[in-house]
Amino acid sequence: MKKPIQYCDFCGRSEREVSFLLTGVSGMICGDCVKSAEAILKDAIKNGKGQDKSQGKSQGNSQSKDSHLRGNDGVLPFPRDIKAFLDQYVIGQDDAKRYLSVAVYNHYKRLMQADSDDDVEIEKSNIIMVGATGTGKTLLAKTIARMLKVPFAIVDATVLTEAGYVGEDIESILTRLLQVADYKIKDAERGIVFIDEIDKIARKSDNPSITRDVSGEGVQQGLLKLLEGSIINVPPQGGRKHPDQPMIAIDTKNILFVCGGAFDGIERKISQRLNTQVVGYTSPAHNTAIDKNNMLQYISPQDLKSFGLIPEIIGRMPVLTYLQPLDKAALRAILTEPKNSIIKQYIKMFEMDGVKLTFDEAALEFVVEKAIEFKLGARGLRSITENMMIDAMFEIPSTEQKELHVTLDYAKNHIEKNALQYAVAS
Repeated sequence: MKKPIQYCDFCGRSEREVSFLLTGVSGMICGDCVKSAEAILKDAIKNGKGQDKSQGKSQGNSQSKDSHLRGNDGVLPFPRDIKAFLDQYVIGQDDAKRYLSVAVYNHYKRLMQADSDDDVEIEKSNIIMVGATGTGKTLLAKTIARMLKVPFAIVDATVLTEAGYVGEDIESILTRLLQVADYKIKDAERGIVFIDEIDKIARKSDNPSITRDVSGEGVQQGLLKLLEGSIINVPPQGGRKHPDQPMIAIDTKNILFVCGGAFDGIERKISQRLNTQVVGYTSPAHNTAIDKNNMLQYISPQDLKSFGLIPEIIGRMPVLTYLQPLDKAALRAILTEPKNSIIKQYIKMFEMDGVKLTFDEAALEFVVEKAIEFKLGARGLRSITENMMIDAMFEIPSTEQKELHVTLDYAKNHIEKNALQYAVAS
């Protein structure tokens, strides 16, 4: 006798249309409905906690360490907790993590202090992070955005120009924050903004010119009012595409700004400053104490000024930190250790095709050596691994192969072959 077709009691789809069905005492539910129910349950629990905490906060101001530091949606994570979370996804960069963790923690405290009647007003400490490409500036921002309970927007400074010129207006930064906050103005006014590629708006030259530096110094001057804290009229859908739209007023006083940039070539500015400070017989001893492989650790605000940032904007970002260059050990750890490491991503992709992917240690070491040779940081690991796996990802899904083991010879052959093809094509 033919077995009757079974259906999900929630969505009504048959067993042929879903991946699997769970059978209960008197009904069935498919995997898709289980996932949807899980998401709904998480939202319900999250909203319930948020209401309970906000009610407790309105009833009194307890100053105990365990109870008074709370965000919009639960208990406020302490700096050690924030750094521990970052450690799961970002290898190394302990100094930058500590600065960022403390800044976020103080941001929450400042928001809570704003609701009290205390005469002491805590000023915000905007941050600027300096580090070579591929060292993890943007990854730090994206990772910390996962755990925060305030709106967090990541914007790119390369598209910004002065108002009236081709490009994005300065106010588009706040438009993005407003979108992340679902256009809730009060939430947006308590958010955090990460401005990436801040070095791309450096002043192009110290020499006066008859033309305006509309994407350099002009943008820096426009950012001053945002960083300091003032009421800005923001176009909710972008300024130039909808010129007749009503403006939304946002107070940036409690918005924390974190800026990041590679500042390519700033090492030369640092070297010049360090060399000019020493004369006479102390020069040799001084030079031996300087680590020339990591000049960014000696960075100071005057180096940013020499690079092309105006003094006013440097003064509005009082916290200056740097990211360490990635050595071989760090790149090797980045390849496999984080939760979302590159190798784990490829293993997951092949697993979805029913293929078990494994790597020799020598093959991974070869990938790291190539990344150091290309000097692209962690981003280089991704491009090299992609070149190594592209042929397998193209061929294996259409075959019956169930296992792939990547050896050193396999890595060398595929990476060098694809690199040669690109060289010939270019």
